[in-house]
Amino acid sequence: MPKLTSKDLRHNLYLNSLHEFSWGFGFAFHTVYAVIPLFMNKLGAPDAIVASLAGLFYILMSIPQFFSAFLGRNIKNIRWAAIGVHGFAIPPMFIAGFVFAFLTPLGDNAWIFYYICFILYGLSVGIIIPIWTGFLRHATDDKTRGSFFGISFAFNSIGGFVGGILVKLLLSSSIPFPNNFGWGFLIFTASMTIGAVLFVGFRLDSSSEIQSHRTASHFFQEIKTIIQTHTNFRKYLLARIFFTFNYPAMSLYAVYSQDKFNFDISEAGIFTALTAIAYGFASYASGKIGDQFGHKTSLTLAFIAHLLAVLTAITAQSMVWVYGIFLFIGIAQGAFMPSAMNMVYDFAGEKGDNKLIMALIDSTLAPFTLIAIVVAGIMAEMYSTIWIFTIIAVMMFVGLFLLVFMVKDPKDHSYESMIYVDS
Repeated sequence: MPKLTSKDLRHNLYLNSLHEFSWGFGFAFHTVYAVIPLFMNKLGAPDAIVASLAGLFYILMSIPQFFSAFLGRNIKNIRWAAIGVHGFAIPPMFIAGFVFAFLTPLGDNAWIFYYICFILYGLSVGIIIPIWTGFLRHATDDKTRGSFFGISFAFNSIGGFVGGILVKLLLSSSIPFPNNFGWGFLIFTASMTIGAVLFVGFRLDSSSEIQSHRTASHFFQEIKTIIQTHTNFRKYLLARIFFTFNYPAMSLYAVYSQDKFNFDISEAGIFTALTAIAYGFASYASGKIGDQFGHKTSLTLAFIAHLLAVLTAITAQSMVWVYGIFLFIGIAQGAFMPSAMNMVYDFAGEKGDNKLIMALIDSTLAPFTLIAIVVAGIMAEMYSTIWIFTIIAVMMFVGLFLLVFMVKDPKDHSYESMIYVDS
């Protein structure tokens, strides 16, 4: 169809909000900052494995993104490609849900089975991301994309809040462990399926489709050009590198807090609900702020909130402080998602390949994320968690400093922001 009208954009916003609600609701049963660390800890997984979960998930997402971005450059039907790649995430989560809900594996090695499913799920999300970002580029408008993502992710948080309450009820019910978690994974599977089906109804702008065949040589030449010539993009990557130390902190918050305050495992539902509330307000505000002042501003808020989360963990004196940790996580994630997504589109420019920019960012950060989780895993066996949090806080402060004082907002047209190589 031709360029999208305001009616088409509203239509897509409604559908994307439903899509995000569905994913937010389901993901509440599989959060890598609360539910999964507590699940793996109770299954008996080593401390280093538990500490690595959030970072490992990011690395797994990064691994297939270049491959997915390359294939996505010559896709003729982006709608069905987006629906199809979402199908990769469903089998591993369904298998994990079925096994833990009905077959009740316990014993010393039960965590390994779930860990394999977790790895397959993370890889599948990496396949999805570049195609998904390409799909949404054809469903949105440059001038209002920040608000589009902000409102959509706010609905993700509403779904997460509802899901978090149900997680609390599920984990405190008479359903024994690990069957309760298995049912949660099955709910997540159903939510992912519903979310993917909603893509059928989107109205897409086909006028910006790349019709010419994009070769492998052009693909790698574009990567080389981006790395060599775009100084601001390199500075952005540097700031994000320091912030990869946030990932082991995300995995440790719930387990550290449980060891310190001995709360019931069902509190994971409350953590999820609190995070979802903060996520919703922050994502909506982030989209609005980004459209008006640039998305670097809203990304800065995300960095500050993550730093406040780890500082709160270091100084926590009661469960009220623990709830504060997850409120800050929600603010950080809510501010991060719309701003980081829009920074990708802004760096790509009108004609650049946003799928490639997304893949390049995540693939560049993956090795540093691995370093962060390996170091944290080693330290978890030798030192107290407080020392780990302190080092993480220092690294995140450096990342925040670099973002604020070195990185320019790519929406600023006083310098070259477009990353594009003419074919």
